[in-house]
Amino acid sequence: MEHVSALFLDFIASWGYLAVAVLMAAENACIPIPSELILGFAGYLIFAGKMSFFGALAFGMAGGMAGSLFAYVVGARGGRSFVDRYGRYFFIKKSHVDLAQDWFDKYGFKAVFFSRMLPVVRTFISLPAGFARVDMRKFLLLTFAGALPWTALILFAGMQLGEGWKLLTQIGHEASIVFVIAAIIVIAALYIRHRNGKKRNLR
Repeated sequence: MEHVSALFLDFIASWGYLAVAVLMAAENACIPIPSELILGFAGYLIFAGKMSFFGALAFGMAGGMAGSLFAYVVGARGGRSFVDRYGRYFFIKKSHVDLAQDWFDKYGFKAVFFSRMLPVVRTFISLPAGFARVDMRKFLLLTFAGALPWTALILFAGMQLGEGWKLLTQIGHEASIVFVIAAIIVIAALYIRHRNGKKRNLR
């Protein structure tokens, strides 16, 4: 695994933004490449002055959206039986698809947004969305809304950690959970503030 990771890092170091887009597309197309590895190293390259934050963010998001759309189309056209049959050839574990399916069955469209910040589920949530053939425009909108803060956060963390960016590959799952909790608190606070503001206007 370390050898494979080194190949990915060499690819990013050599091809820059394009490599970030390609690898993020692969990761979101359910190929098991840790986004913390891709974006963490890109963040380090920002720290080193070899990339810009907004350039890496734009290419990372473009690749991620393309990969998510691909996985959605595979799910919509191939169905669960196709993924179960051929997924193993692309290192897709049935247990991971099951986890994403359970999450989608329980939370529906909301899962597309919040899962983008969660370990494992964020990579595979596009498949059950495709199985269900949910509205593609809404799927893409929620995917973008959920992926943008996560992508920006990991890039920023890699940039701040500098030479110690590999810490992200060790604590990525824990960071995901903390980030989701923080996001829920912020959204709840904004909703309560908005509701209280409407009540005051009605008086």
